[in-house]
Amino acid sequence: MPLVLHKHAVAEVGIGTGSGFQQGRLTIDREALVSYVRSQVSRVTDVRVGIARPGEATRIVCVKDVIQPRVKKEGAEAGDGILCVLENVAVVTCGPIVGFQEGIIDMSGPGAEHTPFSQFPLIVLEIDVVEGLDPHLHEEAVREAGLAAAGFVAEVCRDTEPDEIEMVALTEISTEADLPRIAYVYPVLCQGLLHDTYVFGRNAKEGLPITVAPEVVMDNGVVSGNCVSACDKNTTYHHQNNPVIAELLRGHGSRWNFVGIVLTPAPTRLAEKENAAKAAIEQVVQLKAEGAIVSKEGFGNPDADMMMIVRGLEQAGIRTVGLTDEFAGTDGGSQSLADTTPEADAIVSTGNANERIELPAMKTIFGPLPDVTRLAGGYPHSLRDDGTMEVELQAIIGSTNELGFGRLTCREV
Repeated sequence: MPLVLHKHAVAEVGIGTGSGFQQGRLTIDREALVSYVRSQVSRVTDVRVGIARPGEATRIVCVKDVIQPRVKKEGAEAGDGILCVLENVAVVTCGPIVGFQEGIIDMSGPGAEHTPFSQFPLIVLEIDVVEGLDPHLHEEAVREAGLAAAGFVAEVCRDTEPDEIEMVALTEISTEADLPRIAYVYPVLCQGLLHDTYVFGRNAKEGLPITVAPEVVMDNGVVSGNCVSACDKNTTYHHQNNPVIAELLRGHGSRWNFVGIVLTPAPTRLAEKENAAKAAIEQVVQLKAEGAIVSKEGFGNPDADMMMIVRGLEQAGIRTVGLTDEFAGTDGGSQSLADTTPEADAIVSTGNANERIELPAMKTIFGPLPDVTRLAGGYPHSLRDDGTMEVELQAIIGSTNELGFGRLTCREV
């Protein structure tokens, strides 16, 4: 059975008595949402719920995750049945900083131009947890709270007629079509130290690489649990709406034969990286791919994972394109990647995360504003007395996302 997406378009979000969804208006019962989250995650002590709308003078700081509300209506297996999806809205979690790599979402001004999440209403949860928790347990509680909240919100559309129905299934293509066979290598972080991703409910360090169909990933198969720099962090929303997968599905059967996804880990130790890259390459070869796309998350040592995979695929005769951002210094003149290889001759840049940006003061703030100075991409004097700030794009959620889910473009100079 294929995965069927029942898409419900949200035009407006508000707080009210009783949650509901009618004629594009999503109403959130704040007390019921808070009560539900606290009942599901015992380590959560308080949740403050607010709405951030496009164009408003609103800033969200120390963002942990962004999640699209989705709920399974039918089907028990990953990748089949009916999945109800609320479009043009997301749940955002934020709270006290634990690491140093959470980020910022501005709903207006120059910062809003660099994040895709300024384009639709956000249901913001400021989350407090039991004092003294181990950092991993702290982040686990926040992650579970966000997922619980997204599920609660999505319930309003379970029995509502969808605005759009989309069927997701990777159909077999006849060999007579003579289309190039294209695979997607999808690395996910599993480095510990709050740099982890969860695949089918388990830490990605367990059981990867594996070859999967796109509908399995799109059925909430990959969940963010990491604190990498905000600019190239793949939030859960990014995984739910991976644009590489969407584009490969769009061209399947007409421009190419999309043969599958290889989900592979991006670990820390060199030997683990080498073993993971080798195993991922073998799986792409088994798919009889003629071309491949490799995305990335994070920077620094994940550059090595990408280059190992690109080199191995190219040496196997599989033409490969990589997606990565750059850390080229504020003037763009520094070495932009920590590793490279001569075989990486087709790389798409998603932007320079070291570029600096001035952000105006905002009327409404969600999250602990003083922690801005501790964000990756911020510095001790980022936040000024008048509420304005200067940060690198590194501090803005999704600004240089390495799935290509961003708002930057390029021009010739």
